[in-house]
Amino acid sequence: MTRSAKKGPYVDEKLYHKVQNAEATGNRQPIKTWARSCTIVPEFVGFTFMVHNGKVFQKVFVTEDMVGHKLGEFSPTRMFRGHTAGRSSGAQR
Repeated sequence: MTRSAKKGPYVDEKLYHKVQNAEATGNRQPIKTWARSCTIVPEFVGFTFMVHNGKVFQKVFVTEDMVGHKLGEFSPTRMFRGHTAGRSSGAQR
């Protein structure tokens, strides 16, 4: 279920202030955050975020195409390492 349109998008207040401070000072260092549920707003475009995936921080550079999505969508939490090579497709023996 999506968030109510009346409420508007969820933007983490602390993160938004960090972006505003970085823009005012011209600082382009990556901004570290745990706020995976934060919606990307147009003010975030051009900034690099270090989004925590539960284990490590992953760099996410925000572009115009990402506006409206969540930060967590671009920092996957699971690593697919492939299917095991030892088993054949079919029933176990």
